[in-house]
Amino acid sequence: MTTFFRTDADLHFPDSDGIRMADNTEQFRWIVLIKENLEILFADQPNVFVAGDLLWFPVKSRLISPVAPDTMVVFGRPKGCRGSYKQWQEDNIAPQVVYEIISPSNNASEMEHKLEFYQTYGVEEYYQYDRDRYELKGWRRQNEQLLPIAQMDGWTSPLLGIRFAVGNHELVIYRPDGRQFLSSVELEQRAERAEQQLQDMQALLQQYRDRFGELDR
Repeated sequence: MTTFFRTDADLHFPDSDGIRMADNTEQFRWIVLIKENLEILFADQPNVFVAGDLLWFPVKSRLISPVAPDTMVVFGRPKGCRGSYKQWQEDNIAPQVVYEIISPSNNASEMEHKLEFYQTYGVEEYYQYDRDRYELKGWRRQNEQLLPIAQMDGWTSPLLGIRFAVGNHELVIYRPDGRQFLSSVELEQRAERAEQQLQDMQALLQQYRDRFGELDR
């Protein structure tokens, strides 16, 4: 795994903005759900970097304040440990996909600023989910602009291949193979069920072997 070390020049570009990741458990749950499932989705691709709540400095200038997307995906950059994403150290590759989970502390002006930032610095797809309003919004770059996606229910991300479904007052995200994004607890429960089914099948197979072995004798 690649590790990106800090230099003296990096001291002007801190690794923290002093703002906590989430305002409540629901916002945190969605940030983790999306980030971790994207990590799983691209686990076998060494040059896809996925991060959550990581400061992104698009240019080497202290005049431009960074942002920390709740989740971001960068194609063309190696996985590895980073204190922040300094684009000039990353072959000048901008995150192509970003997610924001709206919290009570986010206001319209702040979100407008983030949309402008993402448009200015090269994001290709931007998704925003408001859990309290059950509202999913998306933007896709067309002709150098991030334009709203008219219909998000059933939308499939061109870059990620994942599909969004909004129904029953809940967002559901599906992987390209049709499997649903699951929490770590749900993934563990599914793994335990699969292990139990395997053990049951092995026990049944042993019973058949014992039975037919006795008949052969």
